[in-house]
Amino acid sequence: MALLPILEYPDERLRTVAKPIDHIDDALQRLIDDMFETMYEAPGVGLAATQINFHRQLIVIDVSEDKNAPLVLINPRIVETEGTETCQEGCLSVPGIFADVVRAERVVVEALDRHGELRRIDATGLLAVCIQHEMDHLAGKVFVDYLSPLKRQLVKRKMEKRHRQGAPAASASA
Repeated sequence: MALLPILEYPDERLRTVAKPIDHIDDALQRLIDDMFETMYEAPGVGLAATQINFHRQLIVIDVSEDKNAPLVLINPRIVETEGTETCQEGCLSVPGIFADVVRAERVVVEALDRHGELRRIDATGLLAVCIQHEMDHLAGKVFVDYLSPLKRQLVKRKMEKRHRQGAPAASASA
């Protein structure tokens, strides 16, 4: 397995809309393993393929305390939502920045697992937030898009300064 570089905001590649995955092969399995290793090392609870410059509909998630509940979502789609809640979010592509984001309180998502089996997941809490956050990445959206234009500009300047100073990629953010 290998650690993968994580794109950081305001990198325009984060705006790329991911395409569906049409077949699951050994190369994809290795990528899934590498994404989990990268996510755990960062450390984070979710990682979308867009964040590692692979623009296909693939997400890895593990919101467990012990990092023992890996979840793979291939070609995910939300089929049902319920309620709203405001949660403080961070992002591996925007390290060190946290902000309140309004999300659905409950989501039902359908996706293929890493073996190509169709799964239906009824999610609440952190898992629901994480699924919505990572699916935004697949649509070319970053959580800072939910901020006011002024706050978004401040984050952009902070990230640009960080890059000019040569800060390491993906430091401890969720």
